[in-house]
Amino acid sequence: MTDYTLNVGDKAPLDLEVDIYPEAKFKLADKLGKWVIVYFYPKDNTPGCTTESCEFRDALPDFSAADAEIVGVSRDSLKSHANFTQKHDLNFPLISDSDEAFCKAFDVIQEKMNYGKKYMGVERSTFIINPEGVVVEAWRKVRVKDHVPTVLARLKELQA
Repeated sequence: MTDYTLNVGDKAPLDLEVDIYPEAKFKLADKLGKWVIVYFYPKDNTPGCTTESCEFRDALPDFSAADAEIVGVSRDSLKSHANFTQKHDLNFPLISDSDEAFCKAFDVIQEKMNYGKKYMGVERSTFIINPEGVVVEAWRKVRVKDHVPTVLARLKELQA
């Protein structure tokens, strides 16, 4: 069991500025007053990450109707994000966190295991940040199946 340093009830890292496709720069402080869904995924154009991103894409009208924005985050380059966005018609921005500053602020760089080898990688995670900039829900070790409808339902519960 991992002890996370960013948990529900904590202030999100509002002033951390990161590169984002397509806008150029992103800071959560600029999103105060809105609900923000931040989801972290390991790699562009891999099966699970593509499925998850396309499900967020398809649900964007429902999130927008709930006054929420979606932002995806991985360590991939802006060029990779541009390709991923265009290939799958993604309709929300993607943070390029190649130096892992944003990932580390959310504590999603975790030890993983693949084919018996340990390495540090992005743990698939999703956070709901309220209009005051506070983390009000966190999912770690996300399974893609049924995740997006779960996030949307929880957002609506939090807003009720």
